[in-house]
Amino acid sequence: MDLISFDALRSFRLPGARYIKPEHLYHHLDRIRRADGVIFPQYWQLNPLIYALNRRIFPSAATYLIGHDKVEMTRCFQIVAPDHVPDTQILANSDSNADLLWDRMARPFVAKVPRSSMGQGVFLIDNLQQWRAYRALSPVLYVQEYLPIDRDLRIIWIGDQIIGGYWRTQAPQGFYNNVAQGGAIEQGLIPLEARLLVERLATTLGIDHGGFDVAMVGAHPYVFEFNRLFGNQGLRDSAIDSDALIGQYLQRRWGNPYPELPDRPLPEAV
Repeated sequence: MDLISFDALRSFRLPGARYIKPEHLYHHLDRIRRADGVIFPQYWQLNPLIYALNRRIFPSAATYLIGHDKVEMTRCFQIVAPDHVPDTQILANSDSNADLLWDRMARPFVAKVPRSSMGQGVFLIDNLQQWRAYRALSPVLYVQEYLPIDRDLRIIWIGDQIIGGYWRTQAPQGFYNNVAQGGAIEQGLIPLEARLLVERLATTLGIDHGGFDVAMVGAHPYVFEFNRLFGNQGLRDSAIDSDALIGQYLQRRWGNPYPELPDRPLPEAV
């Protein structure tokens, strides 16, 4: 299979994937046109690749578009699985809306900056000083009920299936479960209710590459978000070969034989 990749680190073990520096897109149009598909493009490349070059991409366009912004993501989740989204309010960042939410939300509550990852841009709000500081950082007001949990789940979806998952326990400073913020990985059984929720969201929305963050309150799962590009530390700990699974999925979707994955050095950029 002849693949063009714009992310060397996420594709160097996939045979047939040729890496092109993203900024060199326009220097390799003929090569891109001849390729069977494009993998891991950057967000700004979506329109040129999909509409100007008529290329199929992985991850899917839905994965990029929905995963790019927590506001858009939450609105989709609220339609597909409304009972599995924490109570969330999204309003323009105005004084009147800020006063409305301050009076409406039980404290503490969670406030998020829509385009952030790795636990950055997520705040636990318990007083007016914290609320005002958050308002200065976010273009919109995105607030969510605080769930009584000390851990959550990261469930990995690749292609058309769950390929693994793990628990993330709370960081020493509290609140954050993200590994980047000090949370710890703990292997364990993934509840069926959480797996069914991820399967429902991913298949309905057309997501084919994502790390879903899910909290369990008793036996009831709540989805926070998914990350299009996710860390693989938890997968390494469980010996799951995500590269092989991506290759198998592309074979099923794009129809060409896919060989075994050999070890090989990182390809040079062109």
